[in-house]
Amino acid sequence: MKDLFDKCRGFHTAKQLMEAGIYPYFKELSSEQAPEVVIQGRKFIMFGSNNYLGLANDPRMKKAAIDAVQKFGTGVAGSRFLNGNTVLHTELERKLAAFKGREAALVYATGYQMNLGVISALIGRGDVVIVDKLDHASILDGCRLSGGEIRRYKHNDTEDLERVLKGVGAKTGKLVIVDGVFSMEGDIAPLPEIVRISKKYGARLMVDDAHATGVLGPRGRGTCEHFGLTRKDVDIVVGTCSKSFASIGGFVAGDADVLHYIQHLSRSMIFSAALPPASVAAISKAIDIIESEPQRIKKLWDNSNYLLEQFKKMGCNTGETQTPIIPVVIGDNLKTFSLWKALYDNGIFTNPVVSPAVPPKRALLRVVVTATHTRAHLDRALDIFEACYKKVLKKKVSAGV
Repeated sequence: MKDLFDKCRGFHTAKQLMEAGIYPYFKELSSEQAPEVVIQGRKFIMFGSNNYLGLANDPRMKKAAIDAVQKFGTGVAGSRFLNGNTVLHTELERKLAAFKGREAALVYATGYQMNLGVISALIGRGDVVIVDKLDHASILDGCRLSGGEIRRYKHNDTEDLERVLKGVGAKTGKLVIVDGVFSMEGDIAPLPEIVRISKKYGARLMVDDAHATGVLGPRGRGTCEHFGLTRKDVDIVVGTCSKSFASIGGFVAGDADVLHYIQHLSRSMIFSAALPPASVAAISKAIDIIESEPQRIKKLWDNSNYLLEQFKKMGCNTGETQTPIIPVVIGDNLKTFSLWKALYDNGIFTNPVVSPAVPPKRALLRVVVTATHTRAHLDRALDIFEACYKKVLKKKVSAGV
């Protein structure tokens, strides 16, 4: 008789990395998400966090969360559909809608739940959803859950997108979903052309701004602002609250009638407890800070441009990144883990990324810069990176710092 748990006992991949001393996951931090963090009593410069604007440890964010707990308690003890909806949630949705230039918005407990709930509410049997091959896992899982037909196009290839859309019947409901900024390699979707092609074939368009909100556009409004697009161009914008907003949660913004429909059919909203008051209040405060302190976005980009320039001077393959997500593409899994370990041993925290999160033979170190890194942080990290890169990859490099 087959034992379901046999596959669990036969799973050795992580154990092999542990035995080799190069297991990089589930590290325990004993400090806040600052430019420098503490892990097992050691200080590290953090280049693995999505805390883009450095708000996760801002005193104003903490105070907003504490004040919300004092008034509303630690949790809402239910779904928003029933008892878990507070004035904080409603006010946050109003702010998010205005921030994204939309009629309405809805907030979910996580970004992952949001994509599951939004996509499965909009797409059903007989509909077709078209996705970029490198779209986030939550998008793909939402598509699978929906019961609709899934078609993929080559990454950022608008000609292939048009080929796929040509093959879908005119009487079929169609939704194109694309990441505004791709989370592993930091490249930006060619949104104006995607808009044009989607409209040409009668497809609705949804953009995931998880890594674009607070980052792209002069005011941090995201991919649409970056390209000068409006709600007339992009039907639905979604995103997370765990990155620039420095809390937890997900959101969808769009036309009021579409959001009303999603609100009443989205299973991951209806059958899940709502965001706790502290998180909601922190997100709301983050929006206030982003709107009043645009210099944070400028500092983020100054740091990003500097770090990327120095990596390129080293001869690193940084892919097609156009954002503060800087991939250092190594290709080989073992060399990627070895470089991660060398950096970690020298107090630099990065994220090693291998297949299936990236295509096979495109393993990379994901380096993320924030607005609160100082030039001293960056220069120290570059010196260490240069030495480790030379040692592990046996390449002659020059940081030029």
